[in-house]
Amino acid sequence: MSIAGGYYKAVIAANNAGCDCVQVFTKNNNQWRAKPITDDDATRFVEAMKEHSIADPLSHASYLINLASPKEELRTKSIDAMIVELERAHQLEIPHVVFHPGSFTTSSEPEGLDAIVDSLNTILQRTDKLASIPLLENTAGQGSNLGWKFEHLAYIIDSVSESERLGVCIDTCHTFAAGHPLGSTQEYASTLQAMDETFGIEKIKAFHLNDSKKEFGSRKDRHEHIGEGEMGIEPFVNLINDSRFEDTPMYLETEKGERDGVNMDVMNLTTLRNLKS
Repeated sequence: MSIAGGYYKAVIAANNAGCDCVQVFTKNNNQWRAKPITDDDATRFVEAMKEHSIADPLSHASYLINLASPKEELRTKSIDAMIVELERAHQLEIPHVVFHPGSFTTSSEPEGLDAIVDSLNTILQRTDKLASIPLLENTAGQGSNLGWKFEHLAYIIDSVSESERLGVCIDTCHTFAAGHPLGSTQEYASTLQAMDETFGIEKIKAFHLNDSKKEFGSRKDRHEHIGEGEMGIEPFVNLINDSRFEDTPMYLETEKGERDGVNMDVMNLTTLRNLKS
């Protein structure tokens, strides 16, 4: 939800749409600089969460951050920016900050993964007094993006010095686009087993629920409304009714706005809630 007009406005918007949880950017996601969060900003946000019974706030880090970059200047800037993201989340009492692992660009996949591990070790060491922790988001695998293989996530988690302070956010569109099937009951079970055998499903602290505009295995990240894309409705039936994730928060990242006078968030939430057995 948008934080325009104040962080608390995102909570009000979430409540108005009938959401149980809310995800925000704590700053402009396409800029390095950020306006400081005041004590009043933080207080109003936390109070709004309580007033409207919205739980599990989630922050999404800037898209500019690339912890895998072979360019030392950019990687250092990304490390500093990720620390700021965690500090801002801590101020707002947001427990988790989702981030994209990074792109190796002109280096290699192994070098990129090691760069992420080194970056996270620095970040975790410098934020050891904060309550907020990072969540690795699986990616669609576009270009040199890392994180589209479950083994990438497992390598990062297993290699960092404080793995207990690192979690995972699974995006359904990214999973599908990366070539991991979720449709039939058997496909869903197989993909979840692969997650469990690599990084461990207990590491999943959040889900992004998005259908895909692009076909299976396209390696392209293009979100679509629930049940209206290439994924269809079955993957969401499987996930919504998986008792293992009954208490795991799930967030929409579908297009905002209205369709025929109906708020699109309300439309997608209604579709999802009708899938619950």
